[in-house]
Amino acid sequence: MQRTLIKRAQYGLESTLPTGVQPWKQRVKDYKSFKSQYGPDYKIGPHVSGIDMSKGATMAYLAAGFGGVAGIFALFFFDGVPRVQRDILQKLPIIGSFYVHEVPPEDNPF
Repeated sequence: MQRTLIKRAQYGLESTLPTGVQPWKQRVKDYKSFKSQYGPDYKIGPHVSGIDMSKGATMAYLAAGFGGVAGIFALFFFDGVPRVQRDILQKLPIIGSFYVHEVPPEDNPF
């Protein structure tokens, strides 16, 4: 008998299968983690994939900040496009007059 089989037999791990390999055990359906009667009374709050309300609020705050910065970057990145100038940038109160381009009558070829 091999030495490992002897060690397994001492701990109740010997296999009855001819290959010497045991199949994986299936997880118990109604398994609940152990909670000692002497330990603190704790409750797990509501969460989605491990993200609770405070973490979700922090992540939403960061996402809103990054989204706002990305939106402002996109506006000023596309400020050379006439449609963006007319529809968005000219309607802004402080910097709107910078994007108004009036052609003087003497420069108009028509």
